[in-house]
Amino acid sequence: MTGMIGRVVLGLFALCFAAASLADVAIPELRAPVTDLTDTLDEPARAALESRLASFQQQNGAQIAVLIVPSTQPETIEQYAIRVVDTWKLGRAKVDDGVLLLIAMNDRTMRIEVGKGLEGAIPDALAKRIIEETIVPAFRKQDFSGGIAAGVDQILGLIRGEPLPAPQARDEGRSPDDASLGSGLFFGLLVVGQLLRTFLGRLLGAAVAAAGALLVGGLLFGWIVGVVAMAILFVIVLVADGRGGGSIGSYGGRSGGGFSSGGGFSGGGGGFSGGGASGRW
Repeated sequence: MTGMIGRVVLGLFALCFAAASLADVAIPELRAPVTDLTDTLDEPARAALESRLASFQQQNGAQIAVLIVPSTQPETIEQYAIRVVDTWKLGRAKVDDGVLLLIAMNDRTMRIEVGKGLEGAIPDALAKRIIEETIVPAFRKQDFSGGIAAGVDQILGLIRGEPLPAPQARDEGRSPDDASLGSGLFFGLLVVGQLLRTFLGRLLGAAVAAAGALLVGGLLFGWIVGVVAMAILFVIVLVADGRGGGSIGSYGGRSGGGFSSGGGFSGGGGGFSGGGASGRW
């Protein structure tokens, strides 16, 4: 009987291990134009590539990102690439001008995933040529940073000739730091409001926190924003259940759509339909 129980336990462990090994690779958070989970690129190469991609996006509007992962297994690189672009939403909404260069180092595979709005500028055949004639030869010489940089340059060259809508100019005086500061102050006031409720009561605590939101929002972003922030904060503090940090965490844990906490870079809502090409080295 004991031996049977032992075999059952071992079998369960084996099943758990097998399930874990078959789990899909997690998609990293989009924080910058270049995401290297393998340390393939040294810091100067990564910084130079990020600067080039950020400058191109600012001037042309199209958004190109590079993702380097150890492996996409058990998925194919095509399956994983689609999951990444569906999550990251590279490119602008309704323009769909995003491109992903995905490299799986241990699998020795790569893919260029092209947004729907750029499939004319970067058809599958040209994406395949960039991989086979530019990136793969450099990778076979162990020149990974050179191959990626050259491939990205060719992608940018193809997009430059495409008649895309001009990028929207940012409001004067506004920056990703302003948005991060505003959201941070809002959630700080939310925490303060929860504390004030303990000492002043639900209604008065919500009113004081809302007044703070009006003042901060008005001074930083204009009084219309301040009034909206005041109304939202008043309602949240008034109706939140207030039993510890759960209610605060439920609001604070949601990520904003415009900027990430890691550096002001995020997708713009672009769509993909599977255009692009893959290759091996």
